[in-house]
Amino acid sequence: MISPQQVEEMIRSQIPDAQVQVQDLTGGGDHYQVTVVSSQFENKGLVQQHQLVYGALRQAMSSEAIHALALKTYTPQAWQAVG
Repeated sequence: MISPQQVEEMIRSQIPDAQVQVQDLTGGGDHYQVTVVSSQFENKGLVQQHQLVYGALRQAMSSEAIHALALKTYTPQAWQAVG
């Protein structure tokens, strides 16, 4: 089991400017919905953005501490447009 705060810290360790929102979808600490906003996503496609986040969570996912991840990534400009 991994806490939402640990998920956030892992992402910020690799993407320091990230704004991260983590939601535990089941209460079991292994199914998360994560929203990440970062300027590092500028000029990157959606797959590349997700790869950056997956890279930060690689160990937790490979050990199945995180079993499922619903991921949304945005540049700061795209995040403002979403509102």
